[in-house]
Amino acid sequence: MDEQHVVVLYDIQLDRLRTKISEACLDYGLERVQYSAFCGKLTRNKREELFLRLTSILEDKPGKILMQPVCEKDLKSARSVENEGSATEATGEEGT
Repeated sequence: MDEQHVVVLYDIQLDRLRTKISEACLDYGLERVQYSAFCGKLTRNKREELFLRLTSILEDKPGKILMQPVCEKDLKSARSVENEGSATEATGEEGT
C-alpha cells in the first residue's frame, strides 16, 4: 500500500485526553516533533483508522485535532531549526 506523510496537531486542555492522543499517535508509529505535534508515514487506511481513534478519544470534550497529509514535494521544501541552548542563553545572560 502507498504511504503518505501526515502531520497530526492537536490542542486539548485535559491532560488525560492529551496523553491518550499522544499514545495513539505513537501506536501508529508517528514521531513526536513538538509537544502536541506528530509526523510520519501512514497508508490511507491507517490515516482513517487513526483519525477515527482520535475522534473517539476526544468524544465531545473541548479540543482540536488536525490530521494533515503532506505530499512529497511539500515535504522536500520544508525547513526547520532546532536549538538546544544552555540555561544562561535561555535567560538572556551571556556566558564568559
